[in-house]
Amino acid sequence: MAGSDENNPGIIGQANFQGGFRAGGGKFGLGGGHNRRALSSIDRNIIEAPPYPYAINKNVFSEKHADRNKKPPIPAHRPITRKFAAQMSNKQQLIPEEAKKPLQLVPNPSESEDYSIIDVEDYKETDDVPMFVQHTEAMLEEIDRMEEVEMEDIAEEPVVDIDSCDKKNTLAVVEYIDDLYAHYKKAESSCCVPPAYIAQQSDINERMRAILIDWLIEVHYKFELMDETLYLTINLIDRFLAAQPVVRRRLQLVGVTAMLLACKYEEVSVPVVEDFIVISDKAYSRKEVLEMEKLMVNTLQFNLSVPTPYVFMRRFLKAAQADTKIELLSFYMIEMCLVEYEMLKFPPSLLAAAAIFTAQCTLCGFQQWSKTCEWHSNYSEEQLLECSRLMVNFHQKSGTGKLTGVHRKYSTSKYGYAAKTDPANFLLGTRF
Repeated sequence: MAGSDENNPGIIGQANFQGGFRAGGGKFGLGGGHNRRALSSIDRNIIEAPPYPYAINKNVFSEKHADRNKKPPIPAHRPITRKFAAQMSNKQQLIPEEAKKPLQLVPNPSESEDYSIIDVEDYKETDDVPMFVQHTEAMLEEIDRMEEVEMEDIAEEPVVDIDSCDKKNTLAVVEYIDDLYAHYKKAESSCCVPPAYIAQQSDINERMRAILIDWLIEVHYKFELMDETLYLTINLIDRFLAAQPVVRRRLQLVGVTAMLLACKYEEVSVPVVEDFIVISDKAYSRKEVLEMEKLMVNTLQFNLSVPTPYVFMRRFLKAAQADTKIELLSFYMIEMCLVEYEMLKFPPSLLAAAAIFTAQCTLCGFQQWSKTCEWHSNYSEEQLLECSRLMVNFHQKSGTGKLTGVHRKYSTSKYGYAAKTDPANFLLGTRF
C-alpha cells in the first residue's frame, strides 16, 4: 500500500513536513503539488552546498532581517585583499571535487530571485565569522590600544611652569627669564677655552693648574666669599692661560689676581690687595699684583661678564625642584670638576646639568631626570651620562691624594657633609 511504503519519499515528505521545510534560509510550503520536491533531491542540495559563506549566496533572509535588506546592494566589484585571496585559494584546493559543483539553489516562490554578496555584518549574527574579519578586528583593536598607551605616555609627565610662583617677584624677571638663559646658552661658547690649551704653555702643566685651583677653593672658603666669585675666578685663570704664556713661578700670582678681579665684579665687601699678599705667604709685592691685574684685564679685553656654571646651576636647580641636600651635593660635584683639567671639554651648562643629575641619582639610588629638567637644560640623560660618569669617578677618589681641598670643605656641617655621601656607582655600568 502507498501509505505504508517506507520507500515512498513523497509520503514521508508529506508526513514529516506539513509545517513546511527550511533549506538555506528559505521556507517551502506544501500547498501546491507542482512545488513539491522529492526528499532525495532536497537532501542532495543541502549536502552539496559548500561550507564556505564567502561564495555568492541567495539573499533569503527571514523577517527578522527585513530592515537590513533595505541597505543599498554591495557592488560586485568589492575589493578583496591579497591575504583573503590567498586564503580562498588555499581553501579551494582543499574542497573535494564533488563540492566544487555549482550550487543548486531551491527556488522559493514567496521571495524574489535576488542574489547578492553576503555582507560582513550578517556574519556577526552567527558564530561562523570569516578568518579575515577576525584578523581585521583584532588588528584595529590593537591599533586603538597602542594609540591609548601612547597618549598616556605623552600625558604622563608634563613640563612644570617653574616661574609661576615668582610672577609677583620683580627680581625674578619672569617676563624675560627664558630669553636671558637663551642668551647665556648662546654666549657660553665664547667664554670656553680650548680643551688642550695647556699644551701651549712651556713651563706649566695640568697638574700645576689643579694644585692652584685646589688651593684657591680653600682661600675662597676662608674668606667666605660668594659662590659666583669662585666660578668666575676659575674662568679668568683658564682664559688668561690660554692666551698668555706664564712661568710656573708666577702661576700663583695669576690665581690671586684673578680672584681679586672676581671679587671686584661680584662681591659687595671686597678683600684688599694686602689680604691676598698675606694669603700667598708674601710671595709677591703689591706692585706685582697690580701689574698682573692690568695685564689680565687687557688680555681678556675687560670681558668679565661670562656665563659660568654657577649661572646655569641656579636655574637648573629650580627646574629640578631640588632640596638642600641635592643642592649641596650638586655643588660638591661641580667643584670637584673645577680642579680637573679634562672637564674643560664640557660647556658650563652641561657641567651644571650633569652635576644635578648625578646628585639626584646619588641620593635616590636610581636614574632621575624629569621632563622639566630636560626642557630647561636642553640636555637628555644620554647627553649627560659621559660627564656624570666622570663625576662619579671623582667622587670615588675624593679625599685621597694631595688635592683634598674640595673634600674637606664639603665634609663640614655647613655643607651638609655632602662629601660623605656614597657615590652612585650604578651609573658606571649604565648603557643607553
